[in-house]
Amino acid sequence: MILLQLSAGQGPVECCKAVGLALKTIEKQCREKGIKLDIVETVATKEQDCFKSVLLQVGSGQLDSTTAYSKKSYSEKESQVKQLAQLWQGAMLWVCQSEYRPKHKRKNWFFSGQVYVIDESKLDNSVTFQTCRASGAGGQHVNTTDSAVRATHTETGISVRVESERSQHANKRLARALLFQKLEATKLDTMTQQEKARWQQHWEVERGNPVKIFNGKKFILSQERSVNKGGLI
Repeated sequence: MILLQLSAGQGPVECCKAVGLALKTIEKQCREKGIKLDIVETVATKEQDCFKSVLLQVGSGQLDSTTAYSKKSYSEKESQVKQLAQLWQGAMLWVCQSEYRPKHKRKNWFFSGQVYVIDESKLDNSVTFQTCRASGAGGQHVNTTDSAVRATHTETGISVRVESERSQHANKRLARALLFQKLEATKLDTMTQQEKARWQQHWEVERGNPVKIFNGKKFILSQERSVNKGGLI
């Protein structure tokens, strides 16, 4: 399972807007490459299409062990999915005049991407799954089958419930991703002040060397740093 988290960090609304624009760009890239993309969770602001953070599952359902691929085709698809996700890892910069504060002098808005490659079988060893009846609207199918899934991390007791998809299999897949995100958030909450200071210092260094630079309201990619060569292309 490959997750990609986009975050505006503690940045202002312009950084949240950059996350929203990045999301649209990733959705377009996935459509063009035939890669399935699930939006697992979003933390939106009051402004339209602005997000403090977005959690995405890239290649969802396409990298399952049950998917009918030949070994070669599976390897090619996995490589394609990982490559797309990893291109969005690191600090990124959007250079644009603020539409929310037109007279504001600042034009540099930073956001970041973090990729997680998760061993689902290993994660499942520490998680219990329960199926239950989905609630609310959704038609006869949803209301008469146990399609909703609750996933609980046995060590911490942290649990999530997912019923947004029509199938139990799809809800289980999303529950894994959402639970992993909750566990990562818990780790951040328990960091010591010294660890948080080191993390902040690392983020400041990353900001000085963005992996992507976008320009203008159309969010046009102007520079991209090669992961292997470390230079802008």
